[in-house]
Amino acid sequence: MPRFRGMPAYEHGTPALTGVLLCNLGTPDAPTASAVRRYLAEFLWDPRVVEVPRPLWWLILHGFILRTRPGEVAHKYEQIWDDAGSPLRVISDAQATALQQAFEASFPGAVRVAYAMRYGKPSIPKAMREMADAGVQRLLVLPAYPQYSGSTTASTFDAVARELMTWRWLPELRFVRNYHDQPGYIAALAASVREHWSRYGRRDRLLMSFHGVPKRYLTNGDPYHCECLKTARLLAEALGLSEGEWYAAFQSRFGREEWLKPYTDVTLREWAKGGLKGVDVICPGFSADCLETLEEIAIQNRQLFLDHGGEELSYIPALNARPDHIAFLHELAAEHMSGWL
Repeated sequence: MPRFRGMPAYEHGTPALTGVLLCNLGTPDAPTASAVRRYLAEFLWDPRVVEVPRPLWWLILHGFILRTRPGEVAHKYEQIWDDAGSPLRVISDAQATALQQAFEASFPGAVRVAYAMRYGKPSIPKAMREMADAGVQRLLVLPAYPQYSGSTTASTFDAVARELMTWRWLPELRFVRNYHDQPGYIAALAASVREHWSRYGRRDRLLMSFHGVPKRYLTNGDPYHCECLKTARLLAEALGLSEGEWYAAFQSRFGREEWLKPYTDVTLREWAKGGLKGVDVICPGFSADCLETLEEIAIQNRQLFLDHGGEELSYIPALNARPDHIAFLHELAAEHMSGWL
């Protein structure tokens, strides 16, 4: 017989709290090879992330990747790690704190906000159990992925569902699928670009770099590619950019198969060789800065651009805990919680 986790004893007259669980991808506990190995083992074993038959993938993952990659990836994390810890975890905590404050101002005492990582700590099951123990009986899951993908958003749902399979008393549940074209999100992105230009000047072209996925995910029906391009188009329109002043590309490819094109690194190399001197780069698929933005774009791809003849690559930070971003997330969550509060 399965054993189900019980909820705290119900007390008559106690108002039910509403919870908002802000979820992001994850981070290792430390910039060390052993910590990165544990993180990659969890992340890369998810069948939503790598759609390869399990027996074959187990051999590749444990026989090669987890033996060779952790040291290299740990070095990358060392370049962005600071005394506060992993940037993604620090920023996620700041986002949750700011969102909690926003709900306290609009619905005092009615909403509890927490953040969790799909891989690593704090885990989704741990955050959900803590919310249940605090009296949350209505739960909104908000994956911090503007564009939907089976490898990110759907994987978050999997983790939530697996945890709830062990609960006896289930909360009411709602789930935010995407927000790639929401006016508040586009407006916050546009404001961040304008502020960056005002402070640091404007370069020759704006590159919008999104995390890539294998091309076969698109051909199998994943809408991620289309949603990324729509975000890019809407941001360009909000900034009043004409054709030739902006471009969308995809980064972070891994392995030998074809991923979504054009590739960010190839694009930057060709631009530099072709005489383009300056480029601004924004990553509108990342709600918080992380390894892929701070190391891959701001360090690695910047150096690639300079090495091939470019003179300046300026990275525009993710929205992170900007007030307009938090205001949008508050509005988005409140809209999805209609009738609960």
